[in-house]
Amino acid sequence: MCVKVSQVMARDVPVVEGGTPFKTVAQVLIAADLGAVPVVDAGDRVIGVVTDADLLLKEEFKEQYAHESYRPPLRARLRRLFGRTGRGWRKKSRGDTAAELMTSPAVTIGPGTAVVFAIRLMDQHGVTHLPVVGEDGTLEGMVGRHDLLRVFTRPDADIAREITIDTFGRSLFRDLAMVTVTVDQGVVTLTGRLHWRSDALTATRMARGVNGVVDVIDHLEWEEDDTHTWRHR
Repeated sequence: MCVKVSQVMARDVPVVEGGTPFKTVAQVLIAADLGAVPVVDAGDRVIGVVTDADLLLKEEFKEQYAHESYRPPLRARLRRLFGRTGRGWRKKSRGDTAAELMTSPAVTIGPGTAVVFAIRLMDQHGVTHLPVVGEDGTLEGMVGRHDLLRVFTRPDADIAREITIDTFGRSLFRDLAMVTVTVDQGVVTLTGRLHWRSDALTATRMARGVNGVVDVIDHLEWEEDDTHTWRHR
C-alpha cells in the first residue's frame, strides 16, 4: 500500500483571498511558518498559490541607487524562464494583492495520490508546495517538500510488513514468498535462496520501490542464472 498524500499533508492551513493585501499575505506566511499559501475564491476553491519567493521579488527589484535597472543573474533568469513559478516575475514584483502575486492556475493534487507522484509533480512544475484539493476543487490541505520527508520516518516494522505481505506476498513471483525481509533505519536486507537469478533481481527492485525505503542490501542467493539472455541497453 503506497503512502498517500492525505497521510503526510498539513490539513489546517491558512488561506488568503485574491484581494488580500501584500503585507497581510506576508504576515500569514510568517505566522504559520509556511513557504506558500493557497489563494481561494468565495467557494473555497483554489485559484492560485503565493510563495515567499513571490513576495521577496518586491525587495529584489527595488532600486538601490538611481537608474540601477537591476537584472537578475543568468542562472536566476534561466530558472525563472523554465520554472513555472518564475513566469511574470517582474510583474509580480509590482503586485500589491494576492491575485497579483499568485501563480495561477495552481498546480494541485488529490489526497489519494501516492506521494511519489507528488514529488514528481513538484519537480515537473518547479514548485515546492501543492494545494491538496477534493474532486470539487475545494481545499483539503497543503503538502510541501518538508511534509513529503515524513515518508522516510515510517517505522521499520511497517516497511518490512509491506514488503513481505503486500509486495512479495501478492506477487506473481511465488519464490519471493521465501525471501526474508529485515529493516533497520529504513535500510532493507533481503536474504534467502531462489531458483532464478532474475527473481532475486526482481525482489530487490520491488523492495526498493516501497515508500520510505532508504536502500536495499541484496544477500539473496540463486541456483540458476537466467539473465544471460537479457538484452542490456
